Amino acid sequence: MQRFKATKIASFLGIFFNLFLFVIKFIASFFTSSQAMMADAINSLGDIFSSLMTLIGNKIASKPSDDDHNLGHGKAEYIYSLLISIVIIVVALTLFKDSLESIIVKSDYTFSYMLIVVCIITIVIKLSLYFYTNKLSKSLNSLLLKANSKDHLYDAIITTINLLAIILTSFGIYFVDGLVGVLIALWILISGLKIFKESYDVLMDKAIDNDTKDKVLEVVKKYSEVKKITHFNATPVGYKYQISFTIFVDGKMSTYESHDIANKIERELEKFDEIYLTVIHVNPI
Repeated sequence: MQRFKATKIASFLGIFFNLFLFVIKFIASFFTSSQAMMADAINSLGDIFSSLMTLIGNKIASKPSDDDHNLGHGKAEYIYSLLISIVIIVVALTLFKDSLESIIVKSDYTFSYMLIVVCIITIVIKLSLYFYTNKLSKSLNSLLLKANSKDHLYDAIITTINLLAIILTSFGIYFVDGLVGVLIALWILISGLKIFKESYDVLMDKAIDNDTKDKVLEVVKKYSEVKKITHFNATPVGYKYQISFTIFVDGKMSTYESHDIANKIERELEKFDEIYLTVIHVNPI
C-alpha cells in the first residue's frame, strides 16, 4: 500500500503546482503575446491532466485481485500511462503548428520582466518535483511515477530554454520566441512517444527483460535435481510479472520430492521484486 499512497501524494502535488504554474504562465503570455510562454502554459495544462490520470490509474491499480480480475488491476497503471502519452502527443502537435505560424507571421510580442520571474519560479518548482518523484519511481519501480518525474524534468529544461529565448527577445531578436515554441513542441512529442511505447509494450504482454530472466534461471539451476528447463513464459501483471516454466527431474523421484523442489524454487523467486507469481510444472525425465 505504500506504493499507492506515495503515488497519490505525488499526484496531488503535481496537480496543485501545475495548476499554479498554468495560471501564472497564462497571465504572462496573455499580456506579452509570447508564443513560447503560451506553449509552456499549455504544457502545464497537459501536466494537470497527466497528474489526474496518474491519480485515477493509481487508484484502480491499487485494488486487490477478485473473481473477475484474478491477477489484480495492475495494468490500469499502464492504460492510464498510455492515455497520458496520447494527450502529450496531441498537445505537442498543436504547439508545433501554432509556434511555426508565429515564426512565419510575426506576433505582437512584448518583452516583460514578468516572463523572467515566471520562468525562474517554474524551474525551481519543477526541479523540486522531479527530484521527489524520481526518487519515488526508483524505490517503487512505478512507470506512472517515472513518466511523471520525466515530465517534471522536461518542463524544467523547456522553461530554461524559454528563459534564454526571453533574454534574447529583450535584445530585439523576436523570431527566437516562435523557434523555442517549436523546440518545446518537438521535445514534448518525443517524451510522449517514449511513454506510449513503454505502456504499449506492457499492455501487449512484452516478455520479461533478459536480466531478470537470467536471475530466475540462476536460482533454478542451483538445484542439481533439475535436469532441464523448458516453456519459460512471462506475462506482465502491472509493474510485476507472472512467470511459468517446466522443470524436468529424475523419473524415479517421488511426487512429493519433485514437487517439494518446485515449492522451494517458488519461495525463492517470491523474494524478487519483479515477480508477482511463479507457476512451475514438473515433468519426469
